[in-house]
Amino acid sequence: MSIELIYSLIAIILVSFISLVGVLVLSLKKNSFAKILKFIVAFSAGSLLATAFFDLIPESLYILNSLSFVLVGIILFFMLEALVHWHHHHEKDCEDCLKPVVHLNLIGDGIHNLIDGVIIAASFIASIPTGVITTIAIMLHEIPQEIGDFGILVNGGLSKRKAILFNFISSLFAILGGILSFFFISSFEWILPYIILVAAGGFIYIATADLFPELHMEENRGRIILQIIAFLLGIGLIWMILSFF
Repeated sequence: MSIELIYSLIAIILVSFISLVGVLVLSLKKNSFAKILKFIVAFSAGSLLATAFFDLIPESLYILNSLSFVLVGIILFFMLEALVHWHHHHEKDCEDCLKPVVHLNLIGDGIHNLIDGVIIAASFIASIPTGVITTIAIMLHEIPQEIGDFGILVNGGLSKRKAILFNFISSLFAILGGILSFFFISSFEWILPYIILVAAGGFIYIATADLFPELHMEENRGRIILQIIAFLLGIGLIWMILSFF
């Protein structure tokens, strides 16, 4: 096993553990957590849109010179959510059904984590210092996104413990991406920009079609203002991290 692969796997595992950020709120009482959940969802909507527009789309746009696969991603996630809704409406007892956004977020985040694994491994193949810098950048931009992902999963019906578990499982797709990148990057490198744009479309769909309507249900003016601040904070943090690195 080469030293580059070892460094890549260590870096990817470290990034994956950021998905466990939800453990920080396990000690909160149910009522206390419920009060901050909508703000986490607003923060998540901002971080998802910022990741799509500031990170994923620019990463592929200069190669493909087209945004058509962003639309493909939006269409695919719309169809997937429609299928999930259809499945739930055909169940006899759906009181405990999860909101479709849970499935959509896990799929979208899994794709994103796969891409992160590919990028980390590719950067270590280029050079170890480049790999270290890339890993730090990804870790910093994963922190706000993983906080948001956790909030989406809990708001979608998962318990806090299950949300942490499924979020962590989703993060492990980065390991698969790293291994594929290390051994087969020359074979599938051409398809990465398309996958990245589809993931961007998925993030845009989740934020606008699922999270925005949820946030618009709030009627208290003070809470609405705080949600807007949380939304802008999610955008601002991603923008600052990506701009710095």
